[in-house]
Amino acid sequence: MIGVIPYPEFDPFAIHIGSFGIRWYALSYIVGLLLGWRYCLYLAKRAPALVKTIDLDDFLTWATLGVVLGGRTGYVLFYQFDLYSSDPLEILRLWHGGMSFHGGCAGVTIAMILFCRNRQIPLFAFADIVASAVPLGLFFGRLANFVNGELWGRPTDVPWAMVFPTGGPEPRHPSQLYEAGLEGIGLFTLCLVLDRMFKARIRPGIITGAFLIGYAAARSVSELFREPDKQLGFLIFGTTMGQLLSIPLLVAGLWMILRAKPVTKTVIA
Repeated sequence: MIGVIPYPEFDPFAIHIGSFGIRWYALSYIVGLLLGWRYCLYLAKRAPALVKTIDLDDFLTWATLGVVLGGRTGYVLFYQFDLYSSDPLEILRLWHGGMSFHGGCAGVTIAMILFCRNRQIPLFAFADIVASAVPLGLFFGRLANFVNGELWGRPTDVPWAMVFPTGGPEPRHPSQLYEAGLEGIGLFTLCLVLDRMFKARIRPGIITGAFLIGYAAARSVSELFREPDKQLGFLIFGTTMGQLLSIPLLVAGLWMILRAKPVTKTVIA
């Protein structure tokens, strides 16, 4: 087919151990969480020292639970409620896939609020560090979507279009790669520039707010190329679920930036 890039044949399992295997999707979560944790530790040691590294060590478990429980709950409620309400046990079959970033974001947010309240940690300073690391997980997660041949884009005639195994015969946008670039590389760069060039962590909440606004924008743009979920289709005014769920993130991000105030107190990391 002229102008179409062949979709690579990927093994869905990254690691085979006898009859057991680790899928690329699961591995992306593991790598994203571990790299994100290490990057958080690195940021905490840089000025301004507002968060202790030991707290970030302990928060890794909380973050993992927030991502998994929140991501799964969000997918159940927003994307496949009818399916899971008819077969509640399917909710526990995580290996069948089905996670929502917006749900995971809510889960991690709740985890951060409880964790910081319990330890008397400045919430927005803590959130700025965590938000700076989130794009790492998003990058690997979107690459895993591409490897799985899922969440493909809308039909197109661009030269880099691909025919995905489960997407029918039409050439489609490799929208997973667009999202990896926008949500992963783009947002990581945004947070890095705000921290290094503008010293934004001196005003806790700015980086988190910028991340939320940036994600809402990146997701809304990428949804213009991504095929809507089959069971949902297009919603009000031709929007998608991903775009609608990004509106609260945009509002929250604006609020966080507007309420940000400079701090002078530091802690021993």
